[in-house]
Formats: sequence, structure tokens, C-alpha cells
Amino acid sequence: MQGKGNNGSTEVKGEEGPKVKELHAKIGQLTMENDFLSVALGRIAEPGAKK
Repeated sequence: MQGKGNNGSTEVKGEEGPKVKELHAKIGQLTMENDFLSVALGRIAEPGAKK
């Protein structure tokens, strides 16, 4: 079931709520992993990086 929020955005109500929270948590986790790997792989690609 969907409803309009005060700011005009669409809100998901009912059973979809927990799924949205799980997805937001997963997105946050994947963002952190992506940031970590981009830094780590950037260090490896540098010419003076230790192996």
C-alpha cells in the first residue's frame, strides 16, 4: 500500500517497510565495500606501491 508523504514523496507502508530497511542496509554495506576496494585497488595500481 502506498501513500503520499508530507513532502510529496511516495511512502511504502505495510509489509514493504522491513524490506526497504533491509535494502537500505545492504546498499550502505555495498557502498562501504566499494569505497574500500576502490582505495585499496588504487594503492595497488600506483607505481610505488608495496607488494
